[in-house]
Amino acid sequence: MSKIETRDLRLFYKDFEALKGITMCVEEKRITALIGPSGCGKSTYLRCFNRMNDTIPGARVEGEVLLDGQNIYAENVDVVELRQRVGMVFQRPNPFPQSVYDNAAFGPRVLETAKGNKLADLVEQSLRDAALWDVVKDKLRSSALDLSAGEQQRLCIARVLAVKPEIILMDEPCSALDPAATLEIEDLMHALCEHYTIVIVTHNMQQAARVSDHTGFFWLGELIEYDETSTIFTRPTQQLTEDYITGRLG
Repeated sequence: MSKIETRDLRLFYKDFEALKGITMCVEEKRITALIGPSGCGKSTYLRCFNRMNDTIPGARVEGEVLLDGQNIYAENVDVVELRQRVGMVFQRPNPFPQSVYDNAAFGPRVLETAKGNKLADLVEQSLRDAALWDVVKDKLRSSALDLSAGEQQRLCIARVLAVKPEIILMDEPCSALDPAATLEIEDLMHALCEHYTIVIVTHNMQQAARVSDHTGFFWLGELIEYDETSTIFTRPTQQLTEDYITGRLG
């Protein structure tokens, strides 16, 4: 069953058409990877799911993005609520210059969804779900900036989990990490997809093949092909897809 769907989605930066009529369904509680060369529109497409492109001057959207069948670009949509439902993890770990605890507690405090013991329990559960609790349980009041890069990225994931999202967007979440930390994040994604819908942008095709259930290949603002990951990487229907994944172009 699809969790989020785009219908003839077009995005313009002033007169430049960055996305050219993308129609695609993201399956619920599955991992969907978006691949393609730099500048092909995959990160722009990802940011449409929680309206992050709204913050860019001159950006304009046409078409529909449906979350559980409701168009998130309708006039009556509460963008704050939308971004609670659709969380985002960025390319580089971006913990706040605060304690580990305060980072994980940030969202619930801002949204006023938990206080006191309830907040402490929520922080612990979020850190457990991000596979970080055993590492930080004795240094919750220490600076988050003292953690390793991989631990910081898992803390950022915990910060997203604490607001109880339905979808987690990941924009190249491992590009700044070493191979060991990358594998830890990939293992975490597999665990999280039992409860969350995950969409990941990655330049690493081996990563897409390892972690995702479905893959979309973008090229110059167009969705060239979208299918089960095994099909994309072994039996693509488009020559452009095969040329890209085999390294003949891109």
